[in-house]
Amino acid sequence: MKIAVMKETHQGEMRVPIIPPSAEKLVKLGAEVEIEAGAGLNCRFSDADYEKAGTRINPSREELLQTADIILRLRKPPREEVDLMKKGAIHISYLDPFREPDLVDKLAAAGVSAVSLEMLPRTTLAQKMDVLSSQANLGGYVAVIVAAGQLDKVFPMMTTPAGTIKPARVFIIGVGVAGLQAIATARRLGARVEAFDTRPVVEEQVKSLGAKFVKVDLGETGETKDGYAKELTPEQMQMQKEGMARACAQADVVITTAQLFGRPAPRIVDRAIIAQMQPGGVIVDMAVETGGNVEGSEVDKIVEIEGVKVIGFGNLPGRVAQTASQMYSSNLANFVDHFWDKEAKSFRLKTDDEIMKGALITHNGAIVNEMYKNIMSKRGWRWMLYF
Repeated sequence: MKIAVMKETHQGEMRVPIIPPSAEKLVKLGAEVEIEAGAGLNCRFSDADYEKAGTRINPSREELLQTADIILRLRKPPREEVDLMKKGAIHISYLDPFREPDLVDKLAAAGVSAVSLEMLPRTTLAQKMDVLSSQANLGGYVAVIVAAGQLDKVFPMMTTPAGTIKPARVFIIGVGVAGLQAIATARRLGARVEAFDTRPVVEEQVKSLGAKFVKVDLGETGETKDGYAKELTPEQMQMQKEGMARACAQADVVITTAQLFGRPAPRIVDRAIIAQMQPGGVIVDMAVETGGNVEGSEVDKIVEIEGVKVIGFGNLPGRVAQTASQMYSSNLANFVDHFWDKEAKSFRLKTDDEIMKGALITHNGAIVNEMYKNIMSKRGWRWMLYF
């Protein structure tokens, strides 16, 4: 079975889908692995490094797409490349399906079995292949580092001949994978950290990292079976804003992490809240690429609003590309390994498997993912908030 690893062509993307150790793992499974020439250069992996891992280097992108049984990449495929894939091919990557319905339709029409890795269920068994969590973890880390670089104060408390410097105050909205890493990183830098989440169950996790959990009485809230927070009612959103405004007013740095599956990110910090912050403060909007949590944030820009720097950098994990590639590559190889039939030396697309059910979007010329179909039809669905 032939596996093709594609070079990323998205502008500004420095991550690579497979690094040589993971490529070697696939070769040892019995797969014929071909790497597009130059696929690893962004992370300083040469073609020779991949050849040492037992793969073949192919300079023809078109040939790779036309002959591969499995296509691995990081970003979603350009639409024009779908026509090059052979019927029955398996394509595995981030797909961003809710914002790319035309691409999903095209993959289905082409007879491509498309796996969207961000749709993997968050179960114990799927943990080792959970790209959403691994990349969000790095995003939370980078968000704090970026904020520290823009804040005109130091993070830790310092005792100096000129007196004692108070620690910076950091407020983190959303205590999922990204939020927890942001808390841990800010604490390591010596900041005083507070955090808020709609799920009271995460309070103990916040405290375990040495941060304070900000409580806002929202009435009944909850989470889905996969651990995602459910979207709030308009009344709860207003109560949340009022509670967060008080915390933001005292913070030097605010980091927002809230996103919605299938919809624009919720607007949780508006100009009125920004106006209450101290001039020179910093906000990092981690959801800027899906609409933004912060009013006025712009993709890949730092804008000043009411004297506060609002940072809207996209692809935060890509700022630590080598580590991000190492983690994504490991997740991807683990996914292939999980469904690999070692006797037949081939990938088994088990449509009745819980993990595959969650991630498989198209198969046999049809859209087969129930979550995708429910959300796109907007029938009987309660939106999930994830951090």
